[in-house]
Formats: sequence, structure tokens, C-alpha cells
Amino acid sequence: MTSIGVIDDAPQGSFHRKLLIACCGGPFLDGYILSLIGVALIGFAEDIPVSPVEQGLIGAAALVGIFFGATVFGSLTDKIGREKMYALDLTVLVVACALSAFVTAPWQLIVLRVILGLAVGADYPIATSLLTEFTPSKTRGWMIGLSGFAWSVGAMGAFAVGYAVVSISGGYHLWRWLLFSGAVAGVLVVLMRRGIPESPRWLLSKGRVKEAEDVIQAIYGKTVDLSSLEDDSARATAAVSSPWTNLRAIARGGYLKRTVMCGVLYFAQITPQYALYTFGGTILVAAGISGAQAATLGELLMAALFAAGVIPALKLVDIWGRRPMSVVPFALMALPLAALGLWAGAPAWFVVSAFAFYALVSGGPSILEWIYPNELFPTEIRATAVGAAVGISRIGAATGT
Repeated sequence: MTSIGVIDDAPQGSFHRKLLIACCGGPFLDGYILSLIGVALIGFAEDIPVSPVEQGLIGAAALVGIFFGATVFGSLTDKIGREKMYALDLTVLVVACALSAFVTAPWQLIVLRVILGLAVGADYPIATSLLTEFTPSKTRGWMIGLSGFAWSVGAMGAFAVGYAVVSISGGYHLWRWLLFSGAVAGVLVVLMRRGIPESPRWLLSKGRVKEAEDVIQAIYGKTVDLSSLEDDSARATAAVSSPWTNLRAIARGGYLKRTVMCGVLYFAQITPQYALYTFGGTILVAAGISGAQAATLGELLMAALFAAGVIPALKLVDIWGRRPMSVVPFALMALPLAALGLWAGAPAWFVVSAFAFYALVSGGPSILEWIYPNELFPTEIRATAVGAAVGISRIGAATGT
């Protein structure tokens, strides 16, 4: 039996559950850290003089970091392995979050937010590639798709924590503790990732056959002989010899079309989503909900709606297939946006309803942005492809906001 057969046909067990939780920790932290800054920045501006330009840079810094972190470290992950990068990237995140609680000037927070973005961006291709290469084929779709759900849960958690802290303390003066909470969450995820081995598929692609056999034995309790695949793995290793070679590989031949498709899908899904997260509070205020924390409540509502939309998509993606779960939701998502464009003077109830409908039907694309690049590219360049798709999406996130 080959490694492919052992992994693809294995029943879902405790190792898969641990791996799933650990891998979803990265997207959770992304949603939490990117969303929490919206609450913490209010208190930061009250204590430390900050110009409008600096506020904008603080908000965009993490997106810039994610762009470079995903594209650069995605290809590096295909070169040196998933395990080496798996805990290192989040260790950097923990340190940057902790230091954010001690900043005394806007430029310091901007620099740290870029570093945070680099770590989060690096984790996308690392964690999702590792999850893809260990999960059984029959449950791979929803397990990878849970990464999208984890992002929304992280955003919900950020706004819930922000709302609770501000409500209990009576203001935003505990913003340093809010920023430090990201470090606490990061430590928990790092601890969950202890003991997870290197991907046997990646080991095999690098010609490290004996190590791949040992990992399969340790995880699945099965002895396999992969020596017949050694020649294929050696050719794969020679074909992709450096991170720059990886990037060239996804930008030519048949892979170019896949790269463009994955990037455009991610771009189209996330561009309005980030805008909605940013202006969710404004929408609620327009609907007549007032109060000091209306903005935070608005963000929490939007995050909850996006999370709710993912739940049915997780089930349907393995029943309907990938393509229908992309095409149909995107068609439905276009309807409320077109209606808002045509009816510029729409009343508040219509605006809120349109955005709510958009959030609910966006579940399909929001999980396929994780599933497609992981399934459409081989092990040798998988993380590179995921990183490229994430990088393209962050251009949309910045322009959409």
C-alpha cells in the first residue's frame, strides 16, 4: 500500500482532530488579531497622539505583512518543510503581540503590525498544506473549509472580547491588554501544535522515503514500502529546487490558469468582506442603533453572519462538489451588491438586509478559497500556490476597505 492509500483511506481519528484544531488556530488568530485592532485603536488614539495617516497605516500594516508573508514563506515552506515553519511563525506572532502592549509611538505599532502580518501570512500555506496532506480524501473538503470558519470565529471572538472589556472597564483605556490578548491566544495554539510530525507526502517528494515510512507507521500504525516511489520523488525534488523555482512553476504552463483562478476567487470573495467588517458599525448606526459601542456591535453582527454562512457550505461542498459551491453563491452574492448600486437612496433596513444576505451566502467561496489551491496543486508547490492566492487576496482586502 502506498502512502497515498494509507492517508486517503484512513478513518478520522484523534490525530486528525488534533491536527484540525491546531491548523485552524492560524486562521483564528488572523481573524482575532486583524479584527481586534479596530477596538484597541480607539484607546490607542486617546492615549498616544496619532494622525489620520498613521491610523490608516496601522490598519493596513498587517495586510501588507500578510501579502509578503504568504508569498515569500509559502514557497520557502515547500523548500524546507512544513514542520520547521509550523511553530516558528506563530512564535514570532506571540512575541510581536506581546511587544504591541508596550508601544509608545505610532511607528512602533505599525512595524509590529507588519511583523504580525508576516507571521499570519506565513501560517496560511504552512498549516493548510499540512492539513491537506494528512486528511482522508472523503473528509478533506470540510476539514480544510473549517479554516474559513475559524477565521470568522476569531473575528467574533475579538469583537466579543473588545465589547466585554470596554463595557466592564467603562472605556477603551485597557487597549494594551486587548493587544496582549493576541499573545495569549498565540501561545495556546503553539502548545496545541506540539508533537505534530512532518508531512509524509512532503518527505516523499524530497526523496526522504525512510522518514516518510516512519511517520506513516507512527501515525497510522501501518508498515508501508515506499521504495518503488523513490525515483518519482527524486525527479520531483530535482524539478523544484528553490523557492524562486516554485514561484515560477505556478506562473507557467497549466498551473498558471489554476493560480489565476484561485487568486481571483479569493480576491473576489474577500474584497467586500473586509469592507463589511470595517463598516459594519456604520451600517448599524444607519439602522438606528446608537450608543458608544454601536460600531463594535456592528462588527460582531457581521462576523456572526459570515460564520453562519460557512456552516451549511461545509456540508454541501462534499455533496454538491467544488464548482457548484463556487458559482452559485457568487451569483447570489452579486444580487444584493447590484441592488445597492442601483438603489443609491435605499432605506437603512434594505441596506442592512442586503449586507446580511450577502454575508450568509458567501460561505461557499469563503471555504473554497482554502480548498481549491490545496487540492489543485501537487505537494512540491502546494504551499507556494496557497501563499500566492493569499497574497492576491490581500490586495483586494486593502482596496475594498
